[in-house]
Amino acid sequence: MVGLTDEEKRMRDGAEGDAVAAAMDLLIRYADALGAERLCETRNVAGTTTQPSPAKEKLVAEGGWAKAFSVISLDCDDDLEIPPMRVPTCQLQHGFGEDARGIMPYPGHKIDLQAEAESFASSRGVNVLATCTPYQVGNLPTYGEHVAWMESSAVVYANSVLGARTNCEGGASTGAASLTGRIPCWGNHHRENRYGTHLIETTLAPDGFQDWGMLGYFAGDVVQEERPVVIGELGSPDLADLKHFGAAAASSGGVEMYHLPGRTPDAPTLEAAFGGRAIPEPIRYGEAERRAVYESLNSIGDSEDVDFVLLGCPHASLEQVGRVARALEGRTLSSGCELWLMTPRALRTVADRNGWTETIRRAGGRVLTDSCPAMSRVAPEGTRVFATDSAKQAHYLPAILGIEAWFGTLEDCVDAAVTGRWRGSLGKAAR
Repeated sequence: MVGLTDEEKRMRDGAEGDAVAAAMDLLIRYADALGAERLCETRNVAGTTTQPSPAKEKLVAEGGWAKAFSVISLDCDDDLEIPPMRVPTCQLQHGFGEDARGIMPYPGHKIDLQAEAESFASSRGVNVLATCTPYQVGNLPTYGEHVAWMESSAVVYANSVLGARTNCEGGASTGAASLTGRIPCWGNHHRENRYGTHLIETTLAPDGFQDWGMLGYFAGDVVQEERPVVIGELGSPDLADLKHFGAAAASSGGVEMYHLPGRTPDAPTLEAAFGGRAIPEPIRYGEAERRAVYESLNSIGDSEDVDFVLLGCPHASLEQVGRVARALEGRTLSSGCELWLMTPRALRTVADRNGWTETIRRAGGRVLTDSCPAMSRVAPEGTRVFATDSAKQAHYLPAILGIEAWFGTLEDCVDAAVTGRWRGSLGKAAR
């Protein structure tokens, strides 16, 4: 059984109230199931509790959002008073918000319900960042810090790029962690579980986040839930490159951590990436592998008539929003095509001040926040074919919404939005 400190025993025994006791009970059961010997202290929790769902809607009708939090986040049927969060906690992406009302087929009552949930969460001290990329809007754990995060693309970024330590948590464990400041200490929290398992050597130089996304998609498919170490002519990847690499690797596989020796903090050298263990023979990534990934991601596209373009998965950085605005400057979307650009609400505010939101709006596009089509399971009415610059969305959205997909560069996608036709192709790789 998991060992507890005196403070954790006090929480378990109800010294800090019934909700905290329920949270500790959940964490103890979770830790025992995992075989964890102890709990980690954490001061950074990122979870999702506010997105409307039929089950939450029913619970809210029965007993309000406290009831929904008790049942879904604490696995407790009692009517509990939910206290303020014990440690800094943020809300990840959830359903669409007020800026989506009337412009997409998303029920208005869900927007209202989510607004109530946000008020409840905020009153308990939750920061409603409403993004899958909390690290883009100020939530930056320090190196080696134990955190409790949900969302696969955020988890792989936190572990790999920031050097924080987290497993891919769920709604219940993050809810319990937010009230206790504890999470089971297992998996990625232990150094010995963070070393690389596979070596991938690219003979190509990734050029932009489309290339990084394809390389990540290849790596995830190869290693599945293990940890790839990538070497080659990697240049100086930026935030968007690493964001797309990790998101794609977490989609084609279940990657929660990767190493780029000399670039990511847990791997100052190739030897360090493997923890001094024997370095395996490399798996090559060259022209043939790159083309195979591209063709796989475009295998669900048949019709070249595009009626929806989706950009910003994971949520777009400020630099990406600016690129879209510049690509759309002075142009107009095809009458039969919609373009949605997803970004955190905090970055949307800056984009508004920069004039980029208005440039995109004049062209006929929309800058939206809080959610995405995969999370809220919604696209423009009548969508049959969509195009995206995200390997993650090309992987998931056809299965979720039953639509065709094209994958290409940001510029390919903007061209599709303006012409209503897919004309993308795989450019020559840099070496």
